[in-house]
Amino acid sequence: MSIFVKKTSAVLADHVKMLVYGAPGVGKTTLIATLPSPIILSAEAGLLSIAGADLPYIEIADIGSLEEAYAWLMGSKEAEQFESVALDSISEIAEICLADEMTKTKDGRKAYGEMGIKMNTMLRKFRDLPVHVYMSAKMERAQDESGRMLYGPMMPGGKLANQLPYLFDEIFAYRVTTSASGEVMRWLQTQPDESWSAKDRSRGALDVGEWPNLGDIIEKIKGGMANA
Repeated sequence: MSIFVKKTSAVLADHVKMLVYGAPGVGKTTLIATLPSPIILSAEAGLLSIAGADLPYIEIADIGSLEEAYAWLMGSKEAEQFESVALDSISEIAEICLADEMTKTKDGRKAYGEMGIKMNTMLRKFRDLPVHVYMSAKMERAQDESGRMLYGPMMPGGKLANQLPYLFDEIFAYRVTTSASGEVMRWLQTQPDESWSAKDRSRGALDVGEWPNLGDIIEKIKGGMANA
């Protein structure tokens, strides 16, 4: 057996893998149009917001169609034209998977466990595709013992939600804030704070707040890591 020792300085962001979560209507689906040459795997009826972009998409009705989409992306010559894959949203896909598992058993814990295993496996497979990967998620609100509101990605089953930070290098909170003058601003929070969950491994390439353009963010990450 041969051992090849590599250097971490050679690790470049050829393909960026990111998760974005946010409130309903904030624009998570609209973000897809800013990706380089994307194809959408859609489990939500929210594509009207990007109808004008005329983007290709595959409907995901169950875990079987998700597996078929993955096989097509891996083995189809037609799929080679796409530079990005967008799963919109993984929260909805997980809920579809859970509903299917619920029809197979009366044991709720078993259904959640099976859903978690299947979703974790599929998310890892899609994350490791040789393209840019964008996954959106619903937003969960929780309150800690001190009354502070906490925000993060929503997934059915606490175990699966807790695993998400380990699956991505980039996790962004899609924020909407209003300035003192009344101007509404949309932006992506790339660093965590006391209320919002986020993650960034770009070696400082990104600002704490980024304009919601994934193509620009990808280029910043690639450029920053290449120059690090």
